[in-house]
Parts: sequence; structure tokens; C-alpha cells
Amino acid sequence: MFVKVVGICGSGKSTLVMRLRPLGYDARQVSQEHSGVPDLWRRRRPPDALVFLDASNDVARERYGHLNLTDHYLQHERQRLEHARLHADCTVLTDGLTPDEVLAQVLACLSG
Repeated sequence: MFVKVVGICGSGKSTLVMRLRPLGYDARQVSQEHSGVPDLWRRRRPPDALVFLDASNDVARERYGHLNLTDHYLQHERQRLEHARLHADCTVLTDGLTPDEVLAQVLACLSG
């Protein structure tokens, strides 16, 4: 199954992709939060499933401490990701979840 993962900075995209691949998923992170192309996630090769990860602004800043992620900047990222969020097969708010818990929620969604 070809899975694309989108979300704001610090939401856990790369961690999730690294955990899906050994399980046999062809998983790719799409850095759409940095693009002005609303449907970038479905360009080139549309996915079999789209996963949207989100995190609160405070959690994103904690996870991505080397960048100055202001509320305004993160809101702008969410606006860029709105098309993907509306079309996502799975949406997970990763606040307070371990990488294993995020993986479990996504796997449950993908298998359902």
C-alpha cells in the first residue's frame, strides 16, 4: 500500500514513515506544509491512503525546538495543509502520544 503522510512541522511525519516502511508500507512524507500547492500530496503518484498528522502549537515547538515556530507560522502551515486534511483517510492528533501509539492508530485506520 502506498501511503503519503502530511502534517505540520513537529507532528511526527518522519517518525511515522520510518515505522511504516519495515511493516511493508511504501510510505512517503510530503513536505506540503512548505508549499503553496494545495494538492501537492496527490501530485506525481496519488496515494492509496493519505495520513494527516497534527500537533498543538506548543507540542510542535517542543519537538522542533531549533526553529522559531510562532503561532502565526503554524497557522499558515495548517492553511497550506487544509486540502490534504479534508481528503485524509486518517487524521491523528499526536499530542501526548508515543510514536508506537501514533503507529497503532494509523495501522488501525489503514486496516479498517
